[in-house]
Amino acid sequence: MTTAATAEISEQALKPMPNAEPMLIRSAAVLGAGTMGSRIAAHLANCGIPVLLLDIVPATEADSRNKLATSAIEALLKAKPAAFYEPNLARLVTPGNFEDDLPKLASCDWVIEAVTENLEVKQSLLTRVLPHIGPSAILTTNTSGLPIAQIAKSLGNAFTPSFSKRWFGTHFFNPPRYMRLLEVIPTTDTDPAIVAALSAFADRILGKQVVLAHDTPNFIANRIGTSNMFAALTLMQQQGLTVEEVDALTGTAIGWPRTGTFRLADMVGIDILAHVASNFREDSTNDSAQQLIGSMVERRWLGDKTGQGFYKKARNAGGEEERLALDLNTLEYRPLAKAKIPSLEMAKNAASLPERLRMLLANDPKKDKAAAYLLPLLANLWSYAADRIGEVADDAPSIDRAICAGFNWELGPFAMWDAAGVPGTVARLKELGLPVSPRVEALLSSGFISWYSTDGSSCYSPITGQMEQVAKIPGHATIADFRSAAGTRQGVVRKNTGASLVDLGDGIGCLQLHSVKSAIGGDVVSLLSSVLNPTSDAVRDFRGFVISSDQENFSVGANLMQLLLAMQEGEWSDVNLAIRNFQQMTAAIKFCPRPVVVAPFGMCLGGGTEICMHATTRQVHAELYMGLVEAGVGLIPGGGGTKEMALRAHDLAVALVPPEPRDPPAKFAQSGEYATALKRALETIAMAKVSTSAAEARSLGLLAPSDSVTRNRARLLLDAKAQAILLAEQGYVPPIPRSQIPVAGLAALSTLETGIFLMGEAGFASEHDQKVARKTADVLCGGRLTPGSPVSEQYLLDLEREAFLSLCGERKTQERIAHTLKTGKPLRN
Repeated sequence: MTTAATAEISEQALKPMPNAEPMLIRSAAVLGAGTMGSRIAAHLANCGIPVLLLDIVPATEADSRNKLATSAIEALLKAKPAAFYEPNLARLVTPGNFEDDLPKLASCDWVIEAVTENLEVKQSLLTRVLPHIGPSAILTTNTSGLPIAQIAKSLGNAFTPSFSKRWFGTHFFNPPRYMRLLEVIPTTDTDPAIVAALSAFADRILGKQVVLAHDTPNFIANRIGTSNMFAALTLMQQQGLTVEEVDALTGTAIGWPRTGTFRLADMVGIDILAHVASNFREDSTNDSAQQLIGSMVERRWLGDKTGQGFYKKARNAGGEEERLALDLNTLEYRPLAKAKIPSLEMAKNAASLPERLRMLLANDPKKDKAAAYLLPLLANLWSYAADRIGEVADDAPSIDRAICAGFNWELGPFAMWDAAGVPGTVARLKELGLPVSPRVEALLSSGFISWYSTDGSSCYSPITGQMEQVAKIPGHATIADFRSAAGTRQGVVRKNTGASLVDLGDGIGCLQLHSVKSAIGGDVVSLLSSVLNPTSDAVRDFRGFVISSDQENFSVGANLMQLLLAMQEGEWSDVNLAIRNFQQMTAAIKFCPRPVVVAPFGMCLGGGTEICMHATTRQVHAELYMGLVEAGVGLIPGGGGTKEMALRAHDLAVALVPPEPRDPPAKFAQSGEYATALKRALETIAMAKVSTSAAEARSLGLLAPSDSVTRNRARLLLDAKAQAILLAEQGYVPPIPRSQIPVAGLAALSTLETGIFLMGEAGFASEHDQKVARKTADVLCGGRLTPGSPVSEQYLLDLEREAFLSLCGERKTQERIAHTLKTGKPLRN
């Protein structure tokens, strides 16, 4: 693309329109039912949009003309990780074919072409499709690297000026449900208003991090990310490192995914990597890497899809599964060997990623394997990314956003360079004779010491030579954005090691969880309990609260290490006090005079789920992996979770069959609806079920029908804040503790215990599993009382705490906790 064309796009279609309204998409069509096309269709269905999925008519399937699309939908239902939020959403995807169903495109607001990456194939299909596109519908191509303008040019006169305005590229990353990045690639003819409206739709409805890219080979993320992967492979060959060592060096130690470079390549597909690389040939120094990848493709070593790539799963002589790694010298597989790099182990003790980066890069590359590898790797990455500003995107922040969302890095190249220290690393790289982009030298000579300003509000532009404002997307925010005082906001009001109270403005306080993995220990319990106490200053000063976090997951649950140490030392009074305090914290959440909105995301397990269940309402991220998993460590939910499941079972039965006022309580307590609801609650707890989405969490009874879902993680905090404001302005009145709950009692308990016994007899539950399940059933049914006996919430809490404490004293429970802490996996004993 010429410089003039790039500038024209920058001035027109790439001009930000942050306040654009989302485009109305009532139905869509995806052309191509391959892996990418079918998964795009699945994610549109996840968002409630009916989709027409079309592909060719197989030559051998005259009686099943929709065979390819139908088979794709069947494969989606079996996919792992799951393509749909819940299986019944597959009903929104309608299969069809290119011969019979093109006229149906007239009713679609968005048509996405997603056939194979071949210009002739795309041209042939689009020529047939164009006459059927509605006058206001948009048509986009999902390509990972083919020039968008070239595809349009190949269509000749069939591509009218009207279509040109509604034509551009949309590059989803695979799998579309889980990968946040959507690169939008306009042409010089694309209507900027249409681009802005579709981008707003993708942001708010599809939950995407939208980045506008220039129409250049591989766009932004693949251009820089793939170049970096080949540089990593070339450097490994030069230094004689192993696959395992490079994956350790290019993983979480530097803020990249734990997959590292080569495990990620296996997941993506070696053939896909080769295809992306073929779109550009810039660096002859990577020829050996190109040859290796080509050789792997020839041998069909394509990664996970063929069972072997850089890694391979096999069975040894004893029939046990083992993982093998590829020896690049012999191209033979050998047993996996753990990487042993002392400086990498030391860096794990660093408190933050910037500190870890500085530690790793400070070592002598002549003596340290990590420094010898990372210094040239990052030098190449940083200079390459700097030189792409203006070519692949308008600015550095766009590149950072694309890389973070597309490759799941904690920091993009420029933020990473800042974290490592720009002046120091430039001096070091020059000293070692490593490449340094003239653009960063210009940055330093202009008197700047970093790409971003201290507060992140501006970023250096090598195009203008000045710090330019970073475009803010309305509705996107993190808690970190509010931790500093500004205007009437107080910033951090209170804090301890596990949690903070942060002023979000507009009278809303945020209780931020920030312990390691957001584990809920005594510090978190103490702060939440004191802040939400009806007599606290915070309750007086704020009109509502949000509970959330900026970490990767909302919470992995209670701090098991603290619990295990107390159990092993026989400090039963301390254990009792800890559980009582946890129950008091969740009660403070539930009965706080101000509305409390919890905003969970990612993993929300055990105690994290109990916090959520007691909130006024929940504003949840669509990707929510939620569950009461205590049974896995030989316990029951002891922070009010079992009690809440009992109340929800009762309320569900009441909603289904409201009891007659004149009927005795025993009649309702022995109803089939109540028994069914209790059985479902027992299965959810005793089987430690974890949802694969917010939709499934609702079906498990962990979320209420009224709870709201946010699909874009970046919008979750402000969506939750808006909920808290709405509740406050509606005159929120807290609930009062319930006192007349008719429990199911002995009759239902006996039925549940029979089911537990039969599960054990069938080999589905160990003896200890059965004991935990019986304790759970006892609490759910209110103990061995007469059916219909009225009890209070506090009675159920006391029953729950007693059951929890009794299980703490079990040797097998302590073994389960110790095993989970050591391995991260449950023990079935």
